[in-house]
Formats: sequence, structure tokens, C-alpha cells
Amino acid sequence: MTKNVKPADSESAKANKKKNAQPDKNRSAGTASLAASRRRKKKSSQGNQSDSPSGKADSQEQTGTRTAGRKRPQTSKNRQSDSQKAPKQKQQNHSQQQSRKKPSEAVPNQAKSRSSQRNRKKSAKVRQAQSAQSDKLKIIPLGGMREIGKNLTVYEYGQDMIIVDCGIAFPDEDMPGIDVVIPDFSYVLQNKDRLRGIFLTHGHEDHIGSLAWLCKDVNVPVYGNKLTIALARQKIEDRGTGVKGVQLNTITCGTVYEAGCFQVEFIHTNHSIADANCLVIRTPAGIIFHTGDFKIDFTPIYGNPIDLTRIAEIGSEGVMLMFCESTNVGVKGYSPSESTVGETFVDLFAKAEGRIFVATFSSHVFRVQQIITAAERYGRKVALLGRSMLNVFDAASSLGYLTMREDTLVDINQIDNYPPEKVVLITTGSQGEPMSALTRMAFSEHRTVEIQKGDTVILSSSPIPGNEKPIYRVINELFRRGARVVYESLADIHVSGHAYREEIKLMHRLVKPKMFIPAHGEYRHLYQHAELAHELGLGWDSIFILNNGDIFETDGTKADITGFTNAAGVMIDGSGMGDVDNLVLQDRLLLADDGVVSVFLAVNQKTGAMIGEPDIQARGFIYESDTNRITQDCRKRVRTFVQRAEASDKPLAAMIRSGVLRDQLRDLLFQKTRRRPVILVSLIEI
Repeated sequence: MTKNVKPADSESAKANKKKNAQPDKNRSAGTASLAASRRRKKKSSQGNQSDSPSGKADSQEQTGTRTAGRKRPQTSKNRQSDSQKAPKQKQQNHSQQQSRKKPSEAVPNQAKSRSSQRNRKKSAKVRQAQSAQSDKLKIIPLGGMREIGKNLTVYEYGQDMIIVDCGIAFPDEDMPGIDVVIPDFSYVLQNKDRLRGIFLTHGHEDHIGSLAWLCKDVNVPVYGNKLTIALARQKIEDRGTGVKGVQLNTITCGTVYEAGCFQVEFIHTNHSIADANCLVIRTPAGIIFHTGDFKIDFTPIYGNPIDLTRIAEIGSEGVMLMFCESTNVGVKGYSPSESTVGETFVDLFAKAEGRIFVATFSSHVFRVQQIITAAERYGRKVALLGRSMLNVFDAASSLGYLTMREDTLVDINQIDNYPPEKVVLITTGSQGEPMSALTRMAFSEHRTVEIQKGDTVILSSSPIPGNEKPIYRVINELFRRGARVVYESLADIHVSGHAYREEIKLMHRLVKPKMFIPAHGEYRHLYQHAELAHELGLGWDSIFILNNGDIFETDGTKADITGFTNAAGVMIDGSGMGDVDNLVLQDRLLLADDGVVSVFLAVNQKTGAMIGEPDIQARGFIYESDTNRITQDCRKRVRTFVQRAEASDKPLAAMIRSGVLRDQLRDLLFQKTRRRPVILVSLIEI
């Protein structure tokens, strides 16, 4: 029976948080109140342990409501707390037995022989148990848990290991200058001799984006559907990592691919990109069903609906564990079909009088097809903007996933040859990315196209959590330029590629897993999905909420989290990989928030006296009206420092290099302005 405890970060989460800790102005107060709250809860639970049905106190912190007598989905701390008690108890029993023995008591030779035989048998049993334990199935997520993006999951059994997906995440607001974040490949590289293959569920960046970095150090077969492999090839070539000779293999749905002791079958699903698949992974411990990103669309734009028949057949075989996405588990009902967006495009295009700009994800091939279809209906030419849009279009078009008339597509430099009412531009930038084509057009920074009065701009996407501010910043600028802007809150111009709650329920009922791991979502998504699985009849002791780096082990009947490995994200800054540490990010945040103050001092190398007045420059720190007053105060503090140095007979240059002057200036500036700029003191010895 697992222990009912409040949800807490696993050991891997603590290690990863420590590794990626960021400066937080309100952290100390929040941490103190949280610690006090936990102490009160711990004291209360110890006083009421006898009231809990399992003899242990239940915690209500996870949901904020009292759920007496109900177990929580297992986390690493739940299980480790019980396992840590057992060795301690065993050690106490052993010490008690030793204390009862007499030191001078002799052991007959025959007894010694029998004892050695028992020890040999015991050692053999231990080795047998260790061997059996080493052959347990391990599942180690290195990304995609309690976050959106960076999906990578390791499946390991005996001497064989495979990887499912290899994605990136985009940087948070507290990561200035960071391009992307990739998983920590340390565990994979330590065991790369046992890696048998990489299997890709679909071609989105958060599932294939970090493949180029991993393939620098490992050379194993990579499997995916046609469009997935085409996009993966582009990513590997575009990243500039110099990776060559990657074994990219195009799969066929229904075919079983062997990788060591693993057998992997791809099953067709629907998503917001073509060639999406779920995976059936057969292992010696049992069958794993890995959904990938999916939705149930009975009227897709291209191809067939999700293969529910085959999924039901797999479920009837007996699935040991399901690894299922959780993005939209909190949204009730069924997700609308992608075909409904095409009807909205037709209505909007009929009313538009000038040029039409449609911003969408470059990988959303079905959306691009519907834009082209609507444009052709009203005799409009189509041009593409954005490098990623051009790359994905070329890949999808070469595979026959896009259909259009020969004269529909025109070069971006030719759009001025047509009247505004005959032009449609498909562009990137639906998430307000600073360097995207739409953002540069909105702020008149694009070298070819500029937004004009009378243009219609359609944002055909939903905001990714955290991107709301930059998106509305772009929308506001588009309105200022006289454009008519249509976004999700004003029209049905976007549908999600992720299953809603009822679709997820259907997947659970078809697969009927014995154990379940919710994936692909923040903690709130994972926990809501765990509750859904429990509502459908799965016991809490069979539901596991993992964190990145947790090592999940099972023999097919019992399961536990037995440890963790490093899984903090690796930040990519320009061409550097993992070169950016917390101090660099902290300085960047300080520069963004409080600016920089530079102090230049000239010192006579022979006499040690200061030459002239110190030169003080401030950038991004104070308003121009306060500059003179603040710089004069800083000069006074520098003079005082120099006078004290001369009185102490210590070399002025050595005292400046010690950092004392910088600390004094920091205290002065904070006292005067309540801000903490980056302070640079430069010493010139003449």
C-alpha cells in the first residue's frame, strides 16, 4: 500500500530545479510562507495518523480540497519514502541479532560448513534476484513531463534501449538570449552502446527538433512516417551541426520494426500535422501503448481517420501500460474537425476587399491546404513568407500532400504585379515570435512586404500558454496600421490538434491498460488525466505521475519509481550548447531590468594617484533628468574611496581590483534609486 502524502517534487525535480534555478525577486518570502505551511501540515498529519484509513495522514495540498480515504497517483517521493524505511528497519534487526551473540562463542567446523553452504545459496539467490531486477522494463522520460515540449522518452529492457521522440522546447521569459532548450542527453550517451533505434511519432518541433544534436554523438536508425522523416532531414541539415550519415528510415503503418528485444508498430492517428502515429511497443514485460499527440477526426482534410479498429485490437491483446498525452484533458466534449476551419476561411475570404495575410504554424499542412483551396475559389494568388513555411511547404508538396493549380503559387517578389484583392500571403508568426515574418511586417522591418491600410490579417492559431503578451503586442500594431485583424476570439479560425476529454476517454476504453502514465502537459494536465483514469476504473496504485528524469521500473505486474537521472533542459545560445549558466542568465535579466553603469578610472602607475575625474556612463538605468544628480553622487563616492585608500597606504589599483569600490557604488545606487544595475569598473594604469 502506498503512502498517502501531499504531492511534492521528486528527487530528480529538486536536482533539475537546482541546476536551472533562476533569479526571483519574490522567492524568499514565498518560500518562507510555503515552508511554514508545510510544517503546520506535517504537525497536523502526525497528530491525526490514526484517523487515516491506511494509518497514515492524507494530504489535501494537491487538490486544495479534502479527499479523505482516497489514494493519490504515485509520484517518486511517495514510493521512495516507503523504500527508504525498509533498509533502516533491516539494519536495526541485524544489529539486535548481533548483540545477542557472544563474542567468545566458538562455531564447530560442521556448522561452519553448513553456514558457508547457506551463504553460497543465499549469494546465488541474491545474484538471481539482481539479474531478474536488471531485466525489468525501465521507462525514463527526459522531457515532456510537467511541461509543454522537449518530448523524449527512453524505453529500456536488459541490454536494449530505444527512444521515442526527440524534441525541443522554446525558452521562457526568464531565459533572455536563449534560442531553444533541448533535453539533457547524458543518460542516453552513457548507454549509447545499448541504443537500438529512435522512433518519431510525428514531425512537430517539440518531437523532432533536437534530433540534430543527439545524432552528433549517436548513430542509430531513426524511424518515422514520410513527412516526419522529410522534416527531420531538413532539421538535421539546417541546424548547422555538421551531422552526416544519419540513418533515416520511412515506415509503413501496420509493419512491425524490431530494435533489440523491442518490437514497434506504428498506427495511424489524426493530429494537426500529416503522418502522425501512435506506437505499440512490445517488450518482454508486456505491451506498451504510446499515443503521441492525437485527436479523433472522422473527416480529416487528408488521409484516413484514426485507426480505432487496430487500436481496439491491441487493447484486446492486453496492454500492460499506456503512455498518453494530456494537453486538452480539461476541455470537455470532442474537438472539432479540421474541415470546419475551411468553411470559416471561405466566409472570411468572401468579405475581404484587400490583401489577405494568414498566419499559422508552418507545420500545419492541412491548414495551408485549406487556405490555398479558399484562395483558388476566389481567384487569388498565393505567396509564402517565412523560411520554415517554405521548408515545410516544399517537403509536403514533394510528397503529394498539397494540391493546387499550377498558376496559384507565386513568388513573394511578384505580389505587386497583382491587385490587392487577388493576393493571399501565408506567413509564420502566429505566436508573436520577434523574428517571424508577421512581426517584422507589423513593425515595418520586413525587407519585402509592409502591412497597409485595408489589409486583412488572420491569425489561425491559438496562443501557446505564455505567448499571450507578444501576440497581442503584434495584434495592436496591426490595428494601428489600419489592418483588419481576425483572431481566435473573433472567429472559428482554429481547431486544436489535441484530443478533448471525451476522445481521451474513448482511447482509455479501447486500450484498457493495466497501468497508466499521463504525459505531455504541465502538472495540472497530468493530474487531471490521472483523475480521469481513476474515474474510468484504474486504481491509484496503477497510475504514475512522473517527472523528467524519474526511472520507472516494472516487471509487468508490479511497478515503482526506483531512482532518477539528470534531465534538466540544456540551453542553446547561438551555436553554443549548454554553455549558458545561471550567472549568465542572471546578468542578462539584470541588464534587461535595471541597466548598466560603467565607471572608468585612470591611475598613475608610478605614484598610484588617480588622474583626472572618473568617467561614469549609465545605460538603461535612470531617466535623463536624474542622470546628472546620480553621476555626481557616484563621483563623490569614488573620491572618498580614493582618499581612504591613500590614507591607508594601500595601492589604489589593488583596492579597486578587490571589488570594494563596486560594492560601495552598488549600495549607493540602490539607496538612491532602489534599483540594482550591473556595475562595471574599468581601471586604466598610465
